[in-house]
Order: sequence, then structure tokens, then C-alpha cells
Amino acid sequence: MTETGSLSQATQVFDITIIGGGPTGLFAAFYCGMRDASCKIIDSLPELGGQLATLYPEKYIYDVPGFPKIRAKQLVEQLKEQAFQYNPAVHLNETVEGLTRREDGVFELRTDKQVHLTKAVIICAGIGAFSPRPLPAQNAEAFVGRGVYYYIDDLEKFRGKRTLVIGGGDSAVDFALMLEGVASSVTLIHRRDQFRAHEESVKRLLSSTVDVRTFVELDSVSGGDWLEKAVLIHNKTKERTELAVDAIVSGLGFTASLGPIADWGLEIEGNEIVVNTRMETNIPGVYAAGDIVTYPGKVKLIATGFGEAPTAVNNAKTFIDPKAKLSPGHSSNRKE
Repeated sequence: MTETGSLSQATQVFDITIIGGGPTGLFAAFYCGMRDASCKIIDSLPELGGQLATLYPEKYIYDVPGFPKIRAKQLVEQLKEQAFQYNPAVHLNETVEGLTRREDGVFELRTDKQVHLTKAVIICAGIGAFSPRPLPAQNAEAFVGRGVYYYIDDLEKFRGKRTLVIGGGDSAVDFALMLEGVASSVTLIHRRDQFRAHEESVKRLLSSTVDVRTFVELDSVSGGDWLEKAVLIHNKTKERTELAVDAIVSGLGFTASLGPIADWGLEIEGNEIVVNTRMETNIPGVYAAGDIVTYPGKVKLIATGFGEAPTAVNNAKTFIDPKAKLSPGHSSNRKE
């Protein structure tokens, strides 16, 4: 495995280049090895693992087969161990920019640093380039890093602190449950009384010690060198309440963009790449898998991406080598 990649690799034509080193991309890299296809991963982030490593390393993941629960950072480490059996080339801190196909059929994949050569491409870029939705409250941005957080990378930052979590989706609910045994108190506010999280997670939240307040929004924050107070507003009664806090964690999610990928001529709906059942895009030789794709019935789960990755790899293999079998058999038949 080459953590930073090398310029010499730019002249090597790889079988499959994977854009994105999140869980789907890592599993795709492993499956490239299973199909004896040379593989390269390119990611704009400084480490592999995507959002799991960058934003939610302490978060428990509950919907990965075989694991009743597993921390995101542990899942990433095990995915890396699985993929690195086959020594994929890895180029980090590189942002993809352009894609062209030469007359000989080889793709030239241009990044902000160099040009990579590949016979096929699998886009596993998650939600694309993302940035947190800012908290819609007075003075909130002034306290970012001084009590206002958009993700949890270290639970110890919140030990013994009075913590307010904002949002009603999976991230907000998971954040509140993660903090319950660490913070001195946890309050969760949501602007509605219906949550967009998994039903089991909501059930656990409502039976926990977390102070759950619905129809409540964040109006403003204040403090000195550090966050000290939040003003909450009930969006039906308009009643305002002051809450002493040491930390606020936003679970309002992120805005995403495909960036330069949107200009490659791919068929796109919303911010997602359209694929068929083979994970093929409308450009021959270019495939996609994971949260970045859409098709009828698509469900955005890590487990779904794990299923889509082998489909993309197997079909890319037959694109590269029409004589290759689409279905190679079961992995349990692999000789050690």
C-alpha cells in the first residue's frame, strides 16, 4: 500500500481507479484484489475512511452485517486491513478534476496534482464535497471551536460538560446517545416532534436520560472566551428559555456538491449519479457505488454500498476483459 502515492505511478495504467476512500471505496478496493485487478484509490481527504474517519470516528455503526455495533474508526481500520491485503495504490490529498478517454480506451483522470491512467473508474465519493450546515442562531459561528461543534472526533472533549445537541436525524440522535455517559448532562432539541432517525435509535433516545425537547429551536448563544449560554425558543408558543451550556453539537447535517465530477457528462439527478443495476453510468467504463448513486429503490446505507461495490467491480472487470466471468464464484472458494 502506498499511503501518499508516487509520481511514477502516474505513468502506470491501472485496471480500476476508485474515486473516494470511504467504506464503499475501501470495500471496492478489496474486491478489485479478489478479481486480480490492479487498483488505485484517490481521495481528497488526508486519511482514508471518508466521513467515518473525518467526522464520526467515535460514533457507533449499527447496520453493518456481522457487527451488533462497531465504532466508525474501528470499522475503517478493519476495512483498510481487508483492502490492503492486495496492496492498492493510495493517493490522498488529491482532488479529482477532469476525466477524458483516449483513443486507445485508456482514461486520463486529472487531479489537482497529476494525471492518472486507468482502464475503468468507479466513483465512490459518498455525498461528494461536503460542508456543515451552519447553525441558524445569532453568534453561533463566533463560538466554533470554543464550544460549538459540527462533529464529534473525540468524546473526551465533552466529558463532564453540559451539552446541547441540535437536530432530529440519525446523526443528532446518535450524538446524544454517545454523549449520555460522558457529558454531565445532555439536552436534545428538535424543531418538530417527528424524528428522521432509525426507529430503534429513537426508542433508545426516549428511554435514556437525555432531556428531549421538541418544537424547540436555537435562537442565540453567548459567552466570553468560551460558550456559556444558549437561548432556546419554542416555535409554537414563542416562549424563550435560557440554558447554561458548555458545548453545542450540531446534527443538522451537511450540504454536498459533486464538484468537478458534475461536469464530466454523467447523467445526474439532484446531486446523485444515475446508474443501472450493473452500477454503470452513462459513460462506458465509468461506474459508481454508494451514497453518490441513485436508481429506483436506492437506500442510502453503508450496507447498501458494500453490496454495490462488488457489482461495480465485477462489471468493470468484464469491461476491461470481455473474456472474464461476471460472477467469479464465492469468496469462500478462495485458496489461502
